[in-house]
Amino acid sequence: MTTETQDIKPDHARSDWRWYAGLAAAGGVWLLLYRQLVPFSEWATALFPVARNSHTGEAIAFFIYDVPKVLLLLTLIVFITGVLRSWFSPEKTRAILSGKREILGYPLAAGLGVLTPFCSCSSVPLFIGFVSAGIPLGVTFSFLIAGPMVGPVGLGLLFGLVGWKITAIYLVFGFSIATLAGWVMGRMGLERYLQDWVRKLNAGAAHGLPEERLTMVDRIKIGLEQVREILGKVWIWVVIGISIGALIHGYVPEAVMLKIMGGEAWWSVPAAVVVGVPMYTNAAGVIPIVEALLGKGAALGTTLAFMMSVIALSLPEMIILKQVLTLRLIAVFVVVVAMGILATGFLFNLLL
Repeated sequence: MTTETQDIKPDHARSDWRWYAGLAAAGGVWLLLYRQLVPFSEWATALFPVARNSHTGEAIAFFIYDVPKVLLLLTLIVFITGVLRSWFSPEKTRAILSGKREILGYPLAAGLGVLTPFCSCSSVPLFIGFVSAGIPLGVTFSFLIAGPMVGPVGLGLLFGLVGWKITAIYLVFGFSIATLAGWVMGRMGLERYLQDWVRKLNAGAAHGLPEERLTMVDRIKIGLEQVREILGKVWIWVVIGISIGALIHGYVPEAVMLKIMGGEAWWSVPAAVVVGVPMYTNAAGVIPIVEALLGKGAALGTTLAFMMSVIALSLPEMIILKQVLTLRLIAVFVVVVAMGILATGFLFNLLL
């Protein structure tokens, strides 16, 4: 071994450790920022000359909290999936989840969604990471639907409101909708309706070197490049989508919803879905509305259909997804999920 080679190896090792130290420091900063989201949003909202409990105060607090939360989640998840993608190319991922094994992917993805305490917009970063990693589109939709619809926060709050039997039925229906809707969309071959940049990302290699020649630092760089590319395309739509969601969250037309969902007419279920789709809140935010609706005499199936549509088909979520999916694919997604929600609402009204 020459003296020149001996000099290069220590320099390379020192460079690698600088990357690892920088990554650890960035992880610490990320965790600190994420933990300060609630106190920061409350502090920042207090700077505005509005009452915290007013409609405007609620909208401001919602916006200040949700925008950095979703962007932080997007950054972390895209980075992790980018690093993992350096080991698993889209072709290899599809091969793992092909054939009979792909059938297992739908309930597994829906099960992951049930265990993930995210609202619809917070689930989008994971969805984007899954799509960019080459996971079959239908499987990723199963996660996207289940995450907000039957997550642990909403189930826990619903249990406290209506008891374990109805909560268990709701879980079964929500899980089934997520699994079946993902399977249906997977059978439709909708990958061609992804945005062009996503299809190019999946068609291209995850890196320019053979897998066996990649170092861990190379993989970290790939993850950072994924963050730069995807976050750069999506961040503005996150801000726009949550801005709309914040306005809706702060000015919920509860009286109108009570009038629509308080009767027994057959059209109350589809009307509840139509009213719920443009809105945006998480499971914790919609449960108090559900409680008020039930207290005013709204039918249980109609109310649950409203709850599902609010947290699984929100307008801000669609705006953010527009940067990954074409309008045609978003329309298919909305129609398939809405049909499942309508079936749930009608069956609950019929059986309970």
